[in-house]
Amino acid sequence: MSLNLSLLIVFILVVSIQIIFYGSFFFAFATKKKEKKKKKNIALSVIVCAKNEAKNLKENLPSLLNQNHPNFEVVLVNDGSTDDSLEVMTSFKTSHPNVKVVDVKSIEAFWGNKKYALTLGIKAATNNFLVFTDADCKPNSQNWLSRLSSEFSNEKSIVLGYGGYAKKKSSLLNQLIRFETVFTALQYFSYTLLGQPYMGVGRNLAYRKELFFNNSGFSSHMSLMSGDDDLFINAIATSTNTAVSLDPESFTISKPKTTFRSWFLQKRRHVSTATFYKTRHKLLLSVFYSSQLLFWLLIPVSLIFIENKQLVVSLIALRFTVQLTAFWYAAKTFKELNLIVLAPLLELILVIFQLVIFIANLISKPGHWK
Repeated sequence: MSLNLSLLIVFILVVSIQIIFYGSFFFAFATKKKEKKKKKNIALSVIVCAKNEAKNLKENLPSLLNQNHPNFEVVLVNDGSTDDSLEVMTSFKTSHPNVKVVDVKSIEAFWGNKKYALTLGIKAATNNFLVFTDADCKPNSQNWLSRLSSEFSNEKSIVLGYGGYAKKKSSLLNQLIRFETVFTALQYFSYTLLGQPYMGVGRNLAYRKELFFNNSGFSSHMSLMSGDDDLFINAIATSTNTAVSLDPESFTISKPKTTFRSWFLQKRRHVSTATFYKTRHKLLLSVFYSSQLLFWLLIPVSLIFIENKQLVVSLIALRFTVQLTAFWYAAKTFKELNLIVLAPLLELILVIFQLVIFIANLISKPGHWK
């Protein structure tokens, strides 16, 4: 078999795999009914675990406490902070009767482990329905809790929310962070809608308290510094017990990293947990990323060595058309349509970035949280 034909077959296979994935993502988002469900006045416990977040707590806690929901408490967990975080938490507790403070002292066995602090916060929570967010997150509306909790039902014990990042003009890093966030959400929301939930993000996540204790909490991965959100959801989520909230009022907005180094370190911690996902999820994610990487690598090779240039260009155009259509649906849902213009460039940078992270994690383990 000639080099020309071999390359063409491989390229067609890679493009086909990409189209199957993006076609599935498109189908999941395009067929999801956009409807606002009736509010459910269920009692909620909002848990915020913070380590050296005094400034963010002062700025964002008022938005949490001013929610249009009739029955909720805010459990503030101080994870061994060395700044004024505990003092800020205590001041809010003094002025708000629905605030509870859990002060976690650092101990050697669980140093730097957010899961230990979260577990104590969950134990302290009064209500059975738990909502998780971070100190640097702000709800997108005063109806955040109401919209998120409306997805709970007798069957649905987990609700996955979207956690976006604030926009910053004229910043390639900011666009890349937001693109990666939408791109990741496109995948885990689509998989959930297709009956294969595999992760959630701790910036905007909710589940029943009993679900946590019935599954022994974080015990199976307590030694890992990350995974309080995605690894836990990967272990307990099923096609029947998991719902998604795509209502913009249910989103949260976080402060993005401002340097490539800080974002790189953050993503290293996040990516390190993927190796502990269920086998079928690891297989799906590996095939998707491998085909994505090969697609970009084969573009120049195919244009140079494959004789039928028109077919190559057509395959490239087809893949981008399907991909951008799926991404457009996600970007529209998450209010990030301005990322469409630079989407191909941002995707290429992200593919390279993820490869570097994978190699870096093979060489050394990522550090503790904060």
